[in-house]
Amino acid sequence: MATTLTNDTAFSARFWDKTAKKYAASPIRNQEAYEKTLERTIENLGPEDQVLELGCGTGSTALLLNGKVKSYLATDFAPGMISIAKEKLAAEEAEGKTHEGLGFLAADAFDDRVRLSSAEADGYDAILAFNFFHLVENPEELLARVRGLLKPGGLYISKTVCLKKRAWLFGPLIKVMQLFGKAPHVNMLSFHSLEQSIRDAGFEIIETGTYPAPYSRFVVARKV
Repeated sequence: MATTLTNDTAFSARFWDKTAKKYAASPIRNQEAYEKTLERTIENLGPEDQVLELGCGTGSTALLLNGKVKSYLATDFAPGMISIAKEKLAAEEAEGKTHEGLGFLAADAFDDRVRLSSAEADGYDAILAFNFFHLVENPEELLARVRGLLKPGGLYISKTVCLKKRAWLFGPLIKVMQLFGKAPHVNMLSFHSLEQSIRDAGFEIIETGTYPAPYSRFVVARKV
């Protein structure tokens, strides 16, 4: 059963839905940082892992990572993003590339369809969320949900934009853009507040990095 979106979440979904084509056409801003994020993520995954990605966008990262694990469900609450991701998947399969175990689903983290059945496992081995956590309206609820979806000892691997130090600049600008429907919800986080919220949700942080500096915090946390 799918969940009902709140007004704020529904606005964000519409925003990202409308932005999907432009987002898909945008180049990666920092290729070196992106590759470092992939490297560290792969290092923490195993070939038998069952993985869930939240906020997968148009699926580029899922297409690169799914061959490293047993199964990979990539989700985004914006149907436009998932539509483009499925187009990418079909194009790669038409070229002869195989993506066994990869699925794309238009859903948020609270949708019942993202949960593994008890016959499959007692939870995901890893949940990924790249450039996502600072955009959610209910961060504490999201982290609780992530923890509930993970198996004991499972990993939450994320990269989050933290703009707290420049909130004086970005905060007013984002609010003006939001008035005109040009920006989604944004949480002004610091590295400390981000990591503390992860710990408070019942995780042990086992790795951190900043890719790219100075704003994007990479965190690997284990469910305890």
